[in-house]
Amino acid sequence: PEPMAKMPHWLQWLLLLAISLLFAAILEFAALPAALLIGPMLAGIVAGTNGATVRLPKPAFHAAQAIIGCLIAASIELEILTFFMRDWPLFLGAVVLTVAASSFLGWLVSRWKILPGTTAVWGSAPGAATAMVLMADAFGADARLVAFMQYLRVIFVSVAAALIARLWIDTSGVELPATIWFPVIEWPAFSATLAVALVGGMIGRLVRLPSPYFLGSLILGVSLHLGGLVDFQLPEWLLAISYTMVGWSIGLNFSRKILRHAARALPQLVLSILALMAFCGGLAWLLHRHLGIDPLTAYLATSPGGMDSVAIIAAASENVNLSFVMAMQTARFLFVLLFGPALARLVAKGVKV
Repeated sequence: PEPMAKMPHWLQWLLLLAISLLFAAILEFAALPAALLIGPMLAGIVAGTNGATVRLPKPAFHAAQAIIGCLIAASIELEILTFFMRDWPLFLGAVVLTVAASSFLGWLVSRWKILPGTTAVWGSAPGAATAMVLMADAFGADARLVAFMQYLRVIFVSVAAALIARLWIDTSGVELPATIWFPVIEWPAFSATLAVALVGGMIGRLVRLPSPYFLGSLILGVSLHLGGLVDFQLPEWLLAISYTMVGWSIGLNFSRKILRHAARALPQLVLSILALMAFCGGLAWLLHRHLGIDPLTAYLATSPGGMDSVAIIAAASENVNLSFVMAMQTARFLFVLLFGPALARLVAKGVKV
């Protein structure tokens, strides 16, 4: 029996919203990352596996994708790219090694038939989790299982980074700035943000980009932002709505069958996550041992996911080179964004051989 199947749509939406708020509040209280996305996604899974028939309208999902594209565009600063260009062989080598390791793990997960080929590769890709889910969906992978893998790793990596940081950083006196949900709207910046989301999505659709609304706004936003032509304003309420839309879109498409499949694969997926974390830890040790990079800086820079959490931890210490950390994280994200589709196809072909 699926209890939500016979409920009117308004009641299903109301229950979905209530469960989302509950899960997001619990995750926020536990200081876990991406609470505003993972909470609604978990609520969507609960609703979807209990017969919910409501689905997010496509225009709402497209708008959320475009806003997230603007969010990532706003995080790519010229200073980070300048830092990357100064020591590009080091960054490129570390990024290629990390992506190669994650692709190999994705290949193993596919080879052992735990998950299908492209789904395993996108799920293992060390980049911005939300972007990887949106890209995976555009390239035919199962976005539900990719999201399951990505956000599971985000939680593991972020918790590990926070624990390891305690060995180097006294965070007892550090207070995170209070979240301002409804800031004063700076109309030039806010209007520019909405314009980039709208125009970028339209251009992405026109030139037939994969995941056009996300990539279109991302590419246009980065171009204008690095050129000093636009400033973004992304208030928390807008980001919360966007994250919720993405979370619901993923979660509501879960069925009991796909949830059982994810649960059966959980031990192997946790093992692959721990293996990738261990590999990145070894890479950080090499950077520290042979190049003299501060150990916490090296660890946070090579950490495979949870970019937001990594940035917060890095910013809490005067000893961590924040520019190095963010340059490495950004370089890896852009590398996966550019070469992820080709890697996914290559690994999928390798599995079939």
